[in-house]
This record gives sequence, structure tokens and C-alpha cells, in this order.
Amino acid sequence: MPDETSCQLHSNELVLREVFQNLDGKTSGTGSFTGPLGKAAGASVHRLSPVKFRPVSGPELDLPDNIIADLSSDKLLLYQLTRAVRTGNISAKEACKKIGPLNHARGSRRHKVMQKSCRCSFMYGDLTDKDTIARFEESLEDQNQDQFEILLYKKNRTPLWLLLHLAPIKNEKEVVVLFLLTLRDITALKQPIEADDNRASLSKFAKLARSVTRSRTVLASQFASNVSGVKENGKQSNIAHMMSLSSDVLPQYRQEAPKTPPHILLHYCAFKAIWDWVILCLTFYTAIMVPYNVAFKNKTSEDVSLLVVDSIVDVIFFIDIVLNFHTTFVGPGGEVVSDPKIIRMNYLKSWFIIDLLSCLPYDVFNAFDHDEDGIGSLFSALKVVRLLRLGRVVRKLDRYLEYGAAMLILLLCFYMLVAHWLACIWYSIGLSDADNGVTYSWLWKLGNITQTPYSYLWSNETMSPILVGGPSRKTMYVTSLYFTMTCMTSVGFGNVAAETDNEKIFTICMMIIAALLYATIFGHVTTIIQQMTSATAKYHDMLNNVREFMKLHEVPKALSERVMDYVVSTWAMTKGIDTDKVLNYCPKDMRADICVHLNRKVFNEHPAFRLASDGCLRALAVHFTMSHSAPGDMLFHTGESIDTLCYIVSGSLEVIQDDEVVAILGQGDVFGDTFWKDPTVGQAAANVRALTYCDLHTIKRDKLLEVLDFYHAFA
Repeated sequence: MPDETSCQLHSNELVLREVFQNLDGKTSGTGSFTGPLGKAAGASVHRLSPVKFRPVSGPELDLPDNIIADLSSDKLLLYQLTRAVRTGNISAKEACKKIGPLNHARGSRRHKVMQKSCRCSFMYGDLTDKDTIARFEESLEDQNQDQFEILLYKKNRTPLWLLLHLAPIKNEKEVVVLFLLTLRDITALKQPIEADDNRASLSKFAKLARSVTRSRTVLASQFASNVSGVKENGKQSNIAHMMSLSSDVLPQYRQEAPKTPPHILLHYCAFKAIWDWVILCLTFYTAIMVPYNVAFKNKTSEDVSLLVVDSIVDVIFFIDIVLNFHTTFVGPGGEVVSDPKIIRMNYLKSWFIIDLLSCLPYDVFNAFDHDEDGIGSLFSALKVVRLLRLGRVVRKLDRYLEYGAAMLILLLCFYMLVAHWLACIWYSIGLSDADNGVTYSWLWKLGNITQTPYSYLWSNETMSPILVGGPSRKTMYVTSLYFTMTCMTSVGFGNVAAETDNEKIFTICMMIIAALLYATIFGHVTTIIQQMTSATAKYHDMLNNVREFMKLHEVPKALSERVMDYVVSTWAMTKGIDTDKVLNYCPKDMRADICVHLNRKVFNEHPAFRLASDGCLRALAVHFTMSHSAPGDMLFHTGESIDTLCYIVSGSLEVIQDDEVVAILGQGDVFGDTFWKDPTVGQAAANVRALTYCDLHTIKRDKLLEVLDFYHAFA
């Protein structure tokens, strides 16, 4: 039997081996594996003893299709390189760059095994126990879980002992649709399988190595079993549960909703939506009360109810921080991230610092600060940073609102908020002038008009006059807000006017700010909404059209939910960007470069494109289209025409024939038809349905044949 460390180019594939030697010999010496291709192929090729060199050409280089289909990936690559050099498509030097380290895989290819029966009869041999085979087939018929120790054979007829676990996989209707076979190599725990004459031919060193290896494996197995007995049951691995056929860890063949850990909150749940509305309202409350308390020197210690309310607000904001550490978010790829570690790191890098500063109890500090009022006011003013949370809250709630109306309301609230801030500043300027003895300031005149004039009292403690009297706090605030609103919306009415220099300077600045705000918010509100909500408006318009279509044509509820799920998931991936529209902006050369980049996974992962020139790849790339499929989508129906070739970039699909699952397709697989061999349009032999969200890269039949017709060497 061949050595396990050798690659697929062994003497049992003599023709292909001579082909490789022929190619490698052209660049070095005949009968050698030390040329550029041999070095590029890997060290295991060097360990092969070269056969007698014989030039190979003509029909021997053209293998039949059935043999090509059975070639492993490394043999297929070498065969394609040989043909490419012989036909002059690439030079031997360029072939050295194309080839990489071979995987030297032995055995059957995956797609070939998927087409075999789960009875594994193709692995039976002379020494396979008949009773074990009967028990195995009986378990399959009865659809029971079971395990066996069985002797099976590799493709090269090398025997090996396997611990075979059989587990039936059920769908949502509790019907067995698949069988899961788990194979574990236990050859090292068994006696040697070779015959006596083969065992006698082993050298002493080989026997010693086999004995040491087997003993070490047995010791490791015993040690592992002893250690596992000491460990707690809750810390056993899923593999151990699987090997013991635990039904808790067996996969289920059904479309399940995404599961999140029990302590993780979904960002789109009803509770989180209501909570975000509460945070939005409390943020506006903070933005209103903080400037008011700072300007009017309103200490919370004077009003116990206000202190309690502000403390409750601080506690709610602190709870919001805790919830943000346990709330999912949408990742850059449109997926819902529920990993606690990723959620915490994302929040720590984004809003945590601002949220932490905004929830500190500054009002409590201010309430017990009787000596330095300015410090307490400074602490309270820092709570204005909570206003930065408005944008984040609005972005979370936009899917529940008619975005244009919500944006208009927020702009109006912001306009009123600016007027409130300016009113607080206007009062502070009037109070400062009154403290300095300016009797013609607006605040002093207001006191005379309301018959609550200001006066001074001499303080024996500070040896300075103290301003007392004046209008009520409510009257002063309403008058300040009235003045700022009249200046922001018009030129004012003159009943409250700027008299002192400080008041005039502030009024000038306020009018400039008001003119900009008025022109921006009220003059161009339609333009602002269109610019800021164009993508979202398009998204909502699309959803509304889909909903109206479903109602108009009375589409069944189950199908309507599938359509809505597909529309939402596709939008999350594309963000409403039309790829074709963007590519049309670019010139031809740039468009080809972008298409090659977009299809890089297909070109890099599939061996069919390894020998394609750059020009061929660019010609193919511009004809590829990307599509997104949701779970349950039927891509092909039995009997319909096939005019596309599909490459799976991500996701899983099932192939159903006669109501039975015959294959599972995953990342890197291809399905469609061989247009380049048969000029006629083929028919689908089975149904192809998506099991998960899938990203596909497809190319039309006509476009593919057009490229192949031009690039004959690649075809």
C-alpha cells in the first residue's frame, strides 16, 4: 500500500505522474521532481521516487470526462497546468506561479460522497463484519440512535477501524429526513489489521514506532477518561455529548428563529422601543431643566420634589447604561449581533463615556453645596451632554415613525430648545446688570411695570448691597422667552427691548443665530427632510408598496411574511444602493476592476478560474450579478429551464428530488448547468431551496458562452 504521507501523484496514477514529470522536466531535468513545479508543489512530491521518464503527449494528455470528474483538486490542478502549457495558453514559468502547495488529500471528493448512500456500502470490504452491517442497516430501517465499531476501507482499500455513531435528524414535524453519521478513527486502539506476512516484513524500527504510538494513544485515552470523571458534568464538551448520542445537541432540520442568550435584550423588541421613548422624553426634560436651574440659581435643596425627580432621572439613565451592555445591535453586514463580549466592546467604544458623564448625580452634589453656588451650577450644567443622545435615540425609532413628520417635530423641538436656552441667557444678563446697579436694564423696568420693584439691602456679612425684590420667577422666565421668540421669528414688538450695552450685544448675536435657524428650519425644511431621509423614505415607500400589493392581491399570510422578510434582509445588506446604477457612473476599465473585486471570493476559491487570464476574469466579472436569498426561497423548480450558473458565497441550500433531500450545498459549491458542453438549454432535475440567508453570484448562459467563445484557451 502507498505511504500515507505521499500525495495523490503516486504510481497508481502513472499517466498523470508522467505528465507532471514531463512538464517539470522541461524546465529542469528529465525524471526529476526537483524543478520549479516540483518545488512549488510541496515537500511530499520530493519524497516520491521518480519513475522512468517517458515523454507524454497526444491523446494521453486528454483524459476522459469520467476520469477528470474523479480527480482530486491537486491532481486536477496539475492536469490543467499540463494542458495549458501544452496548448501554449501559459508558459512553464507562469505555471510555476499558478501552482501552490498541494493539499495531498486522499480518498473520495465531498460531492461524490454526498451522492452515496448513508449505508456506507462503498466502504465495505472483505474483513467488514456481516453482523455489524446487519445491525447498522436495522438501525437505519428503525430510525434509531446507535453506535458501532466497524472495519471499513478507504478509497485506496486501506482498512481502518471506526467508531460509527448513527443519529436521526428530524424536521419541525418530527419526521426523520436525514441521518447524521459521526465517524471516529479508533484504529490505534485495535490490533494491527495487516496479515502476518506483511507484519513480518516490517522493520524493527517500524514495529517499535507502531507499538509506541498505540501505547501512547491508549494511555492518552485512559488519562482523558480519568480526567473527565473528575470534571463537573456541566463543563463537558458538546463533542462528548454528541459521541454519547445526546438528543440535546443533535441538530434539527428546520428553519429556526435566531436565539439570543437569556440575559440579552433584542434591540427591536417592544420593551426596548418603549424604553427608548422614555429616554427621549427624559433627555428633553434634562435639556430644559438644566439651563433653567443654572440661570435662575434654582437649588434642588429648596425643592425636595424637584430633587427627587432629578434623582429618579439619574437612576433611569444609569439603568439605560446597564441595558445598553445587554442589548443587541445590527452589525456592518446586516446581522444581529448577540454576543455579549462584542456588545460590550461596541458600547464601550461608542457612547459609554458620554452616557456615564450624563448620569452622574450632579444635582445631589449641588443640593449639599451651600458655600460655592457656582461649583454646584457647573456640576448641574454638565448634564447638558445628555442632549447628544437625541440623535442615537431618533435613529433607533425611525422605523416606527413616518420619518418626515418625526424629523419636522424634532426640528421644531430643537428650535424651541434654542429659544429656551437664549431666554435663560437673557435673564442672566438682566440680573447681572441689575446687580451692578444699572436701573434702566430690562429686568429693572419689568419690576417697575409689574409693581414689584427691585431694591438694595446692606449686608453686614459681606459689607456690600444685596439685590432684593423684583418680579416672580415665573414672570421673569415668561418675559425672557417672549422676548427671544419675538426676536427669533420677527424683529420684536418693542415692549421688551435691549437697553444696556450687554443686552444689545446679546440681542445682535441672538438675531444672527435666529436668522440662520429660521432660514434653515422653516425656509428649507422640505429640502432638509429630503436630504436626510431620502434612503429611509425610499425604504418605507418600498415596504408600503409591498404591503399594499399583498393586501390588493390577497396573498396568503405565510407567503407575505416571507416576502417582507426577504425585502427587509435585502435592504439591510444593500442599504438601498443600486449596484448597476453606481457601476454605470464609472468608465469601462474602472467598472471591470470593481466587478473583479466584488467577485473576488468566487475567483479565489474556485479552481476553475485559476488558469484564467486577467482579461478573461475581467470579462467574466462584468457579467456576474449578486443576489440575496432568504430561508425558504425556491431558486430552481424541477422541470424549469436553467439559464444561469450559480456560485454560493455564503449560506446553505438543499437539493430536493422526489420529496427527498439528495444534497446539501454550502459555501464554495456551484449549481446550474454545463452550458459550455451542451449548447441546448437544460432543465432542472431537482428543486433547490435556501435553508439560510444565502449570497449568490450568478452569470447568465448567453454571457458565459460569449466569454468562452472569445477566450478559447480558458474554455
